[in-house]
Amino acid sequence: MRFLEVAEISLQERENMVLQGISFTQQQFQKIAIAGETGSGKSTLLQTIAGLVQPTAGEVWFEENRVRGPVERLVPGTPGVAYLSQQFELPKFLRVEQVLRYANKLSVEELDTLYDVCRIRHLAQRQTNQLSGGERQRIALARLLLTSPKLLLLDEPFSNLDPGHKQILKSVIRDISEQLGITCTLISHDPLDTLSWADEILVMQAGQLIQRGTPAQIYRQPVSAYAAALFGDYNLIQGPLQRALAKQAGIKLKKGHQLLVRPEDVKLQARDGAGGVAGTVTRVDFFGSYSELNIDLLASNIRLKTTESGLSVDDTVAVSLSADRVWYI
Repeated sequence: MRFLEVAEISLQERENMVLQGISFTQQQFQKIAIAGETGSGKSTLLQTIAGLVQPTAGEVWFEENRVRGPVERLVPGTPGVAYLSQQFELPKFLRVEQVLRYANKLSVEELDTLYDVCRIRHLAQRQTNQLSGGERQRIALARLLLTSPKLLLLDEPFSNLDPGHKQILKSVIRDISEQLGITCTLISHDPLDTLSWADEILVMQAGQLIQRGTPAQIYRQPVSAYAAALFGDYNLIQGPLQRALAKQAGIKLKKGHQLLVRPEDVKLQARDGAGGVAGTVTRVDFFGSYSELNIDLLASNIRLKTTESGLSVDDTVAVSLSADRVWYI
């Protein structure tokens, strides 16, 4: 039985194509993350899956039932699917336990588990107007989970959270999948949120799905500079430097393509310029467990990450590549 199938979904608003022929499937318990720049259509896609937005063309199927949009339903939404938006609301001046009790359809044992999973037991007697942003979000999430959804759609759940609350919410979402058996799909701008969590990542650009794959595939083998940039820094190598590094690494160049390599995959060979392509350090940025270097070489520039200490501006170094750590775009 198909759990979720998105089939050729398109949405046109006036002259603007917000979504263009989006198709993918999601298996039950599979964790999917959606990445893309602001305006790429991520939130609209989630809302379409939830039945909150009516597509111009295409269909969404959830557990063998076609998802009907707001044009077809008096009350928008899809049974079994919960959507947490960025603009969630909570009743004001009520205690947390009141907010959850009024919406509760769970048994005492199930509600007790929900309090633990969402890390909100200590907030039960607090009023909603006394909660921090991260606490309010976990209460809003718990209220959605009271309906026992099978699919949970999370729209930028980590945005505007401080590191402490963000880490708590990451643990909550992990436990929602593992302890409550709820399938999750989420949107996030932070690559660390998606790469470490998802089984599969969808990359969107201008309303189109441009790449789909495992986190390792998306990170190591992006289809474009746009896709690469969503998940961290990268170097695009061309011209004399490309030819020199390709020769050093034994890489056969592809005509009309550039080499893409992540900073951590550029090897620092030696300070005397031996064993690679020689260059000069022009910048050193220290990040605690590693440093990032900018190096000028062969009328070009490359950025790398290293754990080696003691390097300074104007030092002579050499860099090299490994054939299995570069990608053509």
